[in-house]
Amino acid sequence: VRRKEDPWNSIFAGTATGGVLAIRAGPKAALISASMGGLFLALIEGFGILMNSKFGPTAHGPGGEESLAPPSLAPPRVELPA
Repeated sequence: VRRKEDPWNSIFAGTATGGVLAIRAGPKAALISASMGGLFLALIEGFGILMNSKFGPTAHGPGGEESLAPPSLAPPRVELPA
């Protein structure tokens, strides 16, 4: 619906999945299961964001964003005459 790839998609999906899978046990069980599914996915996404920020390729590495681009997509290096 939102056409974005972000942690909220996983959290909402976990919430919906937990609720739908427990709906036959009643509304109270569905609500508890949905809450636990959302919480579990939020913890996983938060841990992933933490690991990417601490150990990702752009955390403290030289080159910044340019070093991450594949060679075919990297901007050409132009040397100017001195």
